[in-house]
Amino acid sequence: MSRIHGPYLNAMALLVCLAAGGCHTVGLAPQAAPVDRLPLIASDSMPRELSKVVLPEYVIEPPDILTIEGIHIVPKPPYRLRALDVLSVQVTGTLPEAPIAGPYAVEPGGLINLGVPYGAVSVAGKTVEEAEAAILAHLRKFLQEPEVSASLAQMAAAQQVIGEFLVGPDGSVTLGTYGRVSVVGKTLGEAKAALETHLAQFLDNPEISLNVFAYNSKVYYIVLQGAGLGDGVFRLPVTGNETVLDAIAQIQGLEQVSSKRIWVARPSRATGNVQILPVDWFAITEQASPATNYQILPGDRVFIAEDKWIAWDTQIAKITAPLERIMGFSLLGVGTATRFSGPVLKGGGNPNNTGF
Repeated sequence: MSRIHGPYLNAMALLVCLAAGGCHTVGLAPQAAPVDRLPLIASDSMPRELSKVVLPEYVIEPPDILTIEGIHIVPKPPYRLRALDVLSVQVTGTLPEAPIAGPYAVEPGGLINLGVPYGAVSVAGKTVEEAEAAILAHLRKFLQEPEVSASLAQMAAAQQVIGEFLVGPDGSVTLGTYGRVSVVGKTLGEAKAALETHLAQFLDNPEISLNVFAYNSKVYYIVLQGAGLGDGVFRLPVTGNETVLDAIAQIQGLEQVSSKRIWVARPSRATGNVQILPVDWFAITEQASPATNYQILPGDRVFIAEDKWIAWDTQIAKITAPLERIMGFSLLGVGTATRFSGPVLKGGGNPNNTGF
């Protein structure tokens, strides 16, 4: 048995020695990160806990979600009624048991139903004044001296500019029949002006209120180096107030494969370089030091390096696992062959072949 298994044990020992002596020789795990070759920034001017800065005015980008509320949404005259508009109708001189007072929606067929016993009146395509005259003429069939007052209570098209709107990949929002308006790269004030200018083609002096419902375009990332088991990336929205400690709290702390080597990689649009802000995890947590508890800005990457010992163990396991499987099959094959060889094949295991 020792002569059979000897080569396998020797090969396994050789691979373990090669892995332990020099992973670079056999192309194993890469270095944790090239952070040591990048410039480390530890400027006192960097915003951090207890000395945060206010972020610049928000710029709209896809896929933000905007909330639009109508303050003054009035159609340009002459406005002609259409389906789903709502008319407010007040009538005097009606039957006591069948008053007419309140809002009446224009049905898809262009009719408003005044109820029993008056029936329906066609108003689609008419101005409010024309609809009022049509209602009066219709009611004179049932009443002696009716008086009718009608006004536009709700415009169906106004619903297309009120609500929540997703900024599409092309940077515009869709306002139904009013078309599309580009808002990408604009502040809220600029986007409000652009929307009102566009709506002025259809409405009389429109005025809206614009807010951001979901800040989806300004994010930061947490990158967990996985010690040879695959890296994890978390994408989180920037609220303007989180620090490194807040960011790590979002992922429920450090994982078992993580080391205490943490830094913030911050892209710099002005210089084109990357700023590396080293984080002292023990100082932040054990000593409540705000010195390296940096404020998170849009685009930041909070990088959590792997534990090198766990990464080394993972690489060794990747090398030895296939060999262990081969050895397991070999041992099984050798054991099976040994079991069914010699006396077993000759006489079922009884050298005297007596059957007992």
